[in-house]
Amino acid sequence: MIGTAGHQLRRARRADAPRIARLHAESWRRYYRGAYADAFLDGEVEADRRDEWSRRLQEPERGRTATILAEQGGSLLGFVHVIFDDDPTWGALVDNIHVAVAGQRSGLGTRLMTAAAEAVVERSAKSGLYVWVLEQNVPAQAFYQARGGRCVERAPAVAPGGVAGRLVGAPLKLRYVWPEAEALRR
Repeated sequence: MIGTAGHQLRRARRADAPRIARLHAESWRRYYRGAYADAFLDGEVEADRRDEWSRRLQEPERGRTATILAEQGGSLLGFVHVIFDDDPTWGALVDNIHVAVAGQRSGLGTRLMTAAAEAVVERSAKSGLYVWVLEQNVPAQAFYQARGGRCVERAPAVAPGGVAGRLVGAPLKLRYVWPEAEALRR
């Protein structure tokens, strides 16, 4: 474990799936309302995320992914999930990064992005890194921009689990990129 400002970082294990799912669902409820249907966010979102995280951590994609948790005093404060070599142009995908309200504005999100970049560089020194963010999630966009991310693309958002009824209208997502993951380690 690596300590930073009281936070401990470590790789996720199978047993972490329920806690990760809970934080993931809380984050979606807070930031995705209006893009994702209220019925989904108020109902099945946690079960959906629990199924997804149980699958991800039950059958890790043989070195294709890394999930890094940030904890303090046994509480999950945040996590980042990276898919290596996801895109031939942009490199590794930060598929998820979520920080609990208690951990926000503490530098934890920056530390998680740095940990993701370190994992990417360790695997492929020249790889880039990118993330998709919903257009309505202005705080996340500001976070990525402050860390040198550049918005290069706008596209339709993908419905959670591929279920179109979980979206409200036709929300858009933005692709933020770092052509070299190494830039996030500085």
